[in-house]
Amino acid sequence: MSDLFKMMIVFFLLFSLCGCSSQGQAEEIKQPEPLAPEERYEVPEFAVSEFNEEAAESKNGAYIDVSNVSKGYVAVKAVSDKRLKFQVLTENTYNYDLSKEGEVSIFPLQSGDGEYTFRVMENISDNKYAVLFQTSANVTLEDEFQPFIRSSDYVAYTKDSECVKLADSFAASSSSALDVVSKVYDHVCANITYDKPKAENIKSGYLPDPDETLSTGKGICFDYASLTAAMLRSQGIPTKVIFGYVSPNDLYHAWNMFYTKESGWVTVKFEVNEKEWTRMDLTFSANGSDQRFIGDGSNYADVYEY
Repeated sequence: MSDLFKMMIVFFLLFSLCGCSSQGQAEEIKQPEPLAPEERYEVPEFAVSEFNEEAAESKNGAYIDVSNVSKGYVAVKAVSDKRLKFQVLTENTYNYDLSKEGEVSIFPLQSGDGEYTFRVMENISDNKYAVLFQTSANVTLEDEFQPFIRSSDYVAYTKDSECVKLADSFAASSSSALDVVSKVYDHVCANITYDKPKAENIKSGYLPDPDETLSTGKGICFDYASLTAAMLRSQGIPTKVIFGYVSPNDLYHAWNMFYTKESGWVTVKFEVNEKEWTRMDLTFSANGSDQRFIGDGSNYADVYEY
């Protein structure tokens, strides 16, 4: 593992049904003044995720494209009259819902280098699934951040997304990656509130729309994490969406991690220290929740990352 990777910084977005309260009306979005080109953060080339049908392997109406695994993702689509799942197997196993209407899905290869097996699974009865099509690939990533700088089903955006345009304006007025993170943090705190009715009625298989969250100014934990990841990834800042549990009540939540080469940045709710992982919990900043859920970090348990 490189020294650069060891300097990773954790950016926590944990949104709880416990103690959430709105901070009032959302603030009007103000476009910051851009810096001179030589002073601003240099945004890397936009990292694209796409489905290459010509390169895809197919069988029984299922298509799996492994032509971009070195870039950290696999693309898939399938058509069926039954429910479908997509399974990614390596040292970890991830199961995803898959559209049966032939819509393209993008999923990250978050387990890094190694041998992967990909399966399109078709429902046969109750919770039982059979393999519709399977293929494999030996993955060697271009770098360890590739899965976390691109759009996917869990973090869906394009270069023309409104959240990306807003992030572009933040980057144009930022002198560093951490400055971009600070602006995203401030904006989410000021403009997005927790949607408790939505959380109480959410259905399995839900996927966020970052632009919708930005437009409505409200969402659940997954919405917060997906919006933040979309904005930061679009600016070349590697960002994960994490799902896990937080004590004392074992609440299941979504939050983020981000990575920059910089260190030493201090802001109101969190601190970035050189060569240390530091937690930032935007839930409490945005929604005024019970501070006992922050603790010393030992009460957070990561389960899945995307």
